[in-house]
Amino acid sequence: MCSIMGYCGSGADMQIFKKGFERTVSRGPDGSRVVDTGKGLLGFHRLSIMGLTPLGMQPFELGGSYVICNGEIYGFEKLKEELTEKEYTFKSGSDCEILLPLYREYGTAMFAMLDAEFACVIYDGETGEYIAARDPFGIRPLYYGYDEQGVILFASEAKNLVGLAKKIMPFPPGHYYKDGQFICYSDIANVEEICHDDLETACKKIREKLIKGVKKRLVADAKVGFLLSGGLDSSLVCAIAARESTEPIKTFAIGMSEDAIDLKYAKQVADCIGSDHTEVYMTPEEIISSLEKVIELLGTYDITTIRASMGMYLVCKAIHEQTDIRVILTGEISDELFGYKYTDFAPSAKAFQEEAQKRVRELHMYDVLRADRCISVNSLEARVPFGDLDFAAYVMSLDPEMKMNKYGKGKYLLRHAFEGDGCLPDEILWREKAAFSDAVGHSMVDYLKEYAEKKYTDAEFEILRKKYKYAQPFTKESLLYREIFEKYYPDQAEMVVDFWMPNKSWEGCNVNDPSARVLSNYGESGK
Repeated sequence: MCSIMGYCGSGADMQIFKKGFERTVSRGPDGSRVVDTGKGLLGFHRLSIMGLTPLGMQPFELGGSYVICNGEIYGFEKLKEELTEKEYTFKSGSDCEILLPLYREYGTAMFAMLDAEFACVIYDGETGEYIAARDPFGIRPLYYGYDEQGVILFASEAKNLVGLAKKIMPFPPGHYYKDGQFICYSDIANVEEICHDDLETACKKIREKLIKGVKKRLVADAKVGFLLSGGLDSSLVCAIAARESTEPIKTFAIGMSEDAIDLKYAKQVADCIGSDHTEVYMTPEEIISSLEKVIELLGTYDITTIRASMGMYLVCKAIHEQTDIRVILTGEISDELFGYKYTDFAPSAKAFQEEAQKRVRELHMYDVLRADRCISVNSLEARVPFGDLDFAAYVMSLDPEMKMNKYGKGKYLLRHAFEGDGCLPDEILWREKAAFSDAVGHSMVDYLKEYAEKKYTDAEFEILRKKYKYAQPFTKESLLYREIFEKYYPDQAEMVVDFWMPNKSWEGCNVNDPSARVLSNYGESGK
């Protein structure tokens, strides 16, 4: 990961800017630089992934224009060749160096051309204006706010803008900002025409496109590792990568020592694919002592996100402290595309598709946010194969009737796509899903609930939760998280649209806890 920040107007206070920007130096510990464009400031903290020499340091400059970008642009070599033919010259091996030449050639139309996970800010030296943009899933973070003079600021994380902007909001994914407006260039959730491929054709394309999505994310000048939970999604990513690699890949799993489902199944997968596997153990003391740090780094009060971040943060911390790995591949975004346990209750194909669209559009506030923060705070970069734009667009376009669980097994299409492929044994390919926060150990969630229960009496809970009108806490656990959130992000609750919960309007989903284990269809999941 890297960290970017921009003050898009004259009269910036360099010291105040730097103070805010320094809060995310862990995203880019390899070098920092702030440039005065003459009409504002652009800052960059570098984590060297592509083009490891000093020549890859940003901001990049071209004829008085500047760009800062936190991103990976896949297939940039082809674009670089085309730009070289147009007589542009390049100094580094960085993928992001192509952005200013692209902007000069295509303007804002360039954003729809990128196969990338990115967030960027451009200063156009010819017009004196700023342009910013973010990838369609929001895999790379970007926030914005206005200072007291009405000048807009952009930053990788909300913590950069606390105290600098009154109201901080996430930059909408798939949009670019220009002339004071946010303009959509790609709505990955929108399907203009339903694809009616038959089951076998659909599964063949799913397999081919996911393999391609994994392969392109293995390209890095820095070392690559993998989070392996033993569930379907991360196991597929690891199995594909292992088959594409000439040496054993490095996999990492985490769990509570006494009841971690993940450790057992992750080891089974690791043994099967021949990975160099590391197990990390959490203690109850670590869970409680890390809670405030995790909420502060996340910038959320959402229950699901915080629970699932505890293990992810601690395993990434261990990777950072014990290895020289810089890039981590993860299994996020599969659930939104193929379905959760609760989407088994979808009353119709139309409802299933609408829920998938809602989840995809909100991902940047939940699972994608979790993966970014837990990984980046440990000076690592996240890559998400299920977020591959070609793969995701295809799955979203498939007839939702086909994606609904009519097969007695969730995510049937994804499982069937790799059936007979040989990359995973059937017992993993067809094993029921356990929620990540449960799979690292059911006791982990129980420890958090118990801690919150002891912190407030029933009377205190009722009084304190009513202080919050927006996204009002509804359990002692949610109140605990909200109070810690407000300590670091006062009056910024609207950064998150709401609590991540199953669709309560569906029969069987009106529950008061986001964990899948409270649903009647959880069954054998995670046993």
